[in-house]
Amino acid sequence: MLRWTISFIIIAIIAGILGFSGIAGAATEIAKILFFIFLILFILSLLTGRKKV
Repeated sequence: MLRWTISFIIIAIIAGILGFSGIAGAATEIAKILFFIFLILFILSLLTGRKKV
């Protein structure tokens, strides 16, 4: 999930440099959504992870 987020951020940066503002904005929004999903899943896995006895 984090790899997808990084990929979309790179696409947004390249599109922004080349002047494609619509694509850059869309890629940025997708990256934000994926990052927050990753963050929520990461926190849930920390909270519900296996505990050693």
